[in-house]
Amino acid sequence: MSKIGKILLIILCVIVALALIALLFVLLYKPFGGRPNKEDKENYASRSTNYKDGKFYNDGEFSVMSSYIDPYKDRVGNSDVEPSDAVSIENFEYVDNRDTSDALITWFGHSSVLVQLHNMNILIDPIFSNVSSPVSFIGSKRFSDLPCDVSDLPYIDVVLITHDHYDHLDYKTIKKLDEKVGMFLVPLGIDKDLIKFGIDKNKINNMAWWEEIDLNGLSFICTPARHFSGRYLIDSNDTLWSSWLIKDENYSIFTSGDGGYGDHFKEINSRYGDVDLALLDSGQYSESWHDVHMFPEEAVQASIDLNATVAMPIHWGSFVLSDHPWDDPAKRFVRQAQEMGVNYMISRIGKTVSISDYLDNQEPWWEE
Repeated sequence: MSKIGKILLIILCVIVALALIALLFVLLYKPFGGRPNKEDKENYASRSTNYKDGKFYNDGEFSVMSSYIDPYKDRVGNSDVEPSDAVSIENFEYVDNRDTSDALITWFGHSSVLVQLHNMNILIDPIFSNVSSPVSFIGSKRFSDLPCDVSDLPYIDVVLITHDHYDHLDYKTIKKLDEKVGMFLVPLGIDKDLIKFGIDKNKINNMAWWEEIDLNGLSFICTPARHFSGRYLIDSNDTLWSSWLIKDENYSIFTSGDGGYGDHFKEINSRYGDVDLALLDSGQYSESWHDVHMFPEEAVQASIDLNATVAMPIHWGSFVLSDHPWDDPAKRFVRQAQEMGVNYMISRIGKTVSISDYLDNQEPWWEE
């Protein structure tokens, strides 16, 4: 063999070795999550109308990247994507409302929300890590302080997950929460991630769009969203994404998860009636991925489609995942809500509030 041939063989061996190492890393590293098997896929196909050939999809035209505009073109040197001063938060103190019919909401920043309803504590998309990433040295770092640690949280009857992206399904947070959680409700496929994390499969219930489960008189309905999934390069859309509706005889609370605007909001209202509180994806938007995140004005329209009594913007206030100013979601949401006559609240991070007190939670605290 010639000298050049030996060099090429060595290079090929190195490439193959690196590829094998990368594959093993993906397969064994727990934060990446699990993978559905053949039986799982057959189950998904029997339960979900938007599952085909091993992948979930959105109805109608949809593109993760809808244009060639550079979504990060203004990030370099743009000091507005993060606040110049510390974000004003309120330290979380648990308010036990289990003996009342009141509904309480605590926003922890981004899309993490504690809902206290029907004598139950429901935690949505919890991320209590400082980085939105499978590894601590890569990814967007939290720019607002956490109002508490996981250890400060009460017993959580139900954890709701909307999809598998790292800023909504965080390995470290889930592991810390596990011992104080009664049940995890997740869209199809995310159960495999939780099992890989080490969560007991008997504590997990996976659901397709429009499936419902009743827990002690409180209904949890897995509802549609327009988004996508994936935790590493080769698992795109292997798991389902969703919004969620929580209902009892007194309240109906909706969380959109991540997703673009669409007809599904009207359909949810048509099937289940009006909503008391709508928590709506209103941040990390860009012209480049308009199909997967709503602009704040669209979030307000979604609240109108849901006929929500009160609307609240989420998916902002903690991480930089696009190029817009960090407080742009709040400013645009409030301006549009006022123009459209929509009741809204934007509670301070960490503050526990009653839905009925929305008028007392409209101060522009992000300007402090």
